[in-house]
Amino acid sequence: MKTGLLTIGLTTLDIVASPIDALPKGEGTTLIRGIACAPAGTAGGAAMVAARLGVPVKLASALGSDLTGRFVRMALEEAGVDTSLLPVLDGMPTSTTVLAVDSQGRRPNFHALGAGMLAMAGEDVVAAAKLTRFLHYGGVGGPKLDGGPGAGLLRAAHEAGAVVTCDLISPQASALEELKRLLPFVDYFMPSAAEALALTGSEDLDAAADAFLALGAKACIIKNGGKGSYAVLPEGRYRLPAHVITPVDTTSCGDSYCAGFIAALSRGRATLDACRFATATAALVAQGLATLGKLDSFEATEAAMRAMPLAEAA
Repeated sequence: MKTGLLTIGLTTLDIVASPIDALPKGEGTTLIRGIACAPAGTAGGAAMVAARLGVPVKLASALGSDLTGRFVRMALEEAGVDTSLLPVLDGMPTSTTVLAVDSQGRRPNFHALGAGMLAMAGEDVVAAAKLTRFLHYGGVGGPKLDGGPGAGLLRAAHEAGAVVTCDLISPQASALEELKRLLPFVDYFMPSAAEALALTGSEDLDAAADAFLALGAKACIIKNGGKGSYAVLPEGRYRLPAHVITPVDTTSCGDSYCAGFIAALSRGRATLDACRFATATAALVAQGLATLGKLDSFEATEAAMRAMPLAEAA
């Protein structure tokens, strides 16, 4: 029987500091509440969260041949992520992001490009895709995946019976052409509201979801931050509220929503219940620093889902 999750796409190191509401002048020092660092990205972050929720995870991405890359690999392995598909690219740095999170949880950031976007759909990754129960694709925009290799990978996973999910990160206008190749093999397309509206030119989430369904996606779940999420499924359309929380760091909320959704599906939860669990996962992550925030376990997240109040669905 197929088991586990394969994530493919961006892996970075996130260095998060909070709260930073203004930069000190000159060379002054300002004391802040905390600094944290953790593997992150559409593939790396989702893998970390899914592993914390008890899902067996394999990560396909790339690291640089620097100290940062060695740290990222160590942190992933300590979290229980299988890094056998995580090559080191000699002479390259590891993708790294510094995030200055303000007191409202907003996160202006500074990103240094590196190996993280150079994930490849080689024979070993395709073989793993044919054996996995879930494949989460966070590789849109990847120069080694766009234009055919990524779509070929999703086709292989889809034809082998995997449940395929797909997320975006800072998509360029060219992403729409890539989605035309990918979405026929995607069971759940999971963009943010801002991404969905920008890519389709739509004025509302209904129209944006319809555009993605027309490109072949079987379902579309649009993440909308503090406004909750909007699920367009074969059985209907549903607006799901967010939890009422005080956010500390919203950096990995989108990736954690995707990972929480997959973790719930892997436990046999119905799709809407998986969306609710994903909402709780993101809420726990948002209440702490970096990729895992205040996330503990699948069981603790289910308990928090029942305990945390819900806002009205937007």
